[in-house]
Amino acid sequence: MISALLAAAAVLALLTLVPGPDMAVVTQAALTGGRSSGFRVAVGIISGLLVWGLLTVLGLSALLAASAEAYTAVKLAGAAYLIYLGARALWGSRSSQLRSIDAPRSQKAGTWKTGFTTNLLNPKIAVFYTSLLPQLVPAGWPTGPSLALLVIIHAAISIAWLSAYFVLLSRARSTFEKPKVRQALERVTGTVLLGFGAKIALEAR
Repeated sequence: MISALLAAAAVLALLTLVPGPDMAVVTQAALTGGRSSGFRVAVGIISGLLVWGLLTVLGLSALLAASAEAYTAVKLAGAAYLIYLGARALWGSRSSQLRSIDAPRSQKAGTWKTGFTTNLLNPKIAVFYTSLLPQLVPAGWPTGPSLALLVIIHAAISIAWLSAYFVLLSRARSTFEKPKVRQALERVTGTVLLGFGAKIALEAR
């Protein structure tokens, strides 16, 4: 049973490493606001995961995954939010060369709300939790508690990975402080967020 749980953790770890909207918003926050901004966004993302996990244990996320209308509504809301974040980053990059690295806007580059909203408006998490997590439950284990345990393991892996990621980015921030470099990175992250938003809006379930 322990080996089955370790195998499940390995699968969750591999899925966590796949780049997606969560990494994009953490990247933007860490590059423009530093370690504290990246941490706030990461905590928001984990909070969103825990909400989805609770809904999964209660059986409510399965309703979303099964309802085409509800899934589409959440999907489009999430896509619109990512497009908004991307457009805001691109607009802000127009004046990034005139801002100092300690400008008020950079202090607000990443918030808990940004990470939480990005994750909560991602219906693929509901599909992931309702379709994959039950398959990872070790044979003979009670379903409810096992799902809760897997959600906690996934959240722990995610916060560890995102923390290591934004710490690495913040340590290289001295390079990113150069106005032209910062402007280019803001444009890249903004474009990536727009791309993720468009992809989510256009793709089928």
